[in-house]
Amino acid sequence: MTGFWLFLGRVFQWTFGFFDLFGYVLNWILFLVAAGFFVYWCWVLVKPLGNNRDREYHSDTEDNNPYYRPELYSTDKK
Repeated sequence: MTGFWLFLGRVFQWTFGFFDLFGYVLNWILFLVAAGFFVYWCWVLVKPLGNNRDREYHSDTEDNNPYYRPELYSTDKK
């Protein structure tokens, strides 16, 4: 019976090491993804929108998805 508990202890030690390594790798993956989003955001701010070009920039979804639609808030019942 002691051998079983020693084996179980080794299994737990291995799983803690595995989760430690998995967390380390996952942390780097999430960091690289976040860094990629940040670099893309900086590029959008500098290249397409930089030097007052944001005044002439037009998004494809700007008129298709307005934040305020009067027909949703109208008091007229149809």
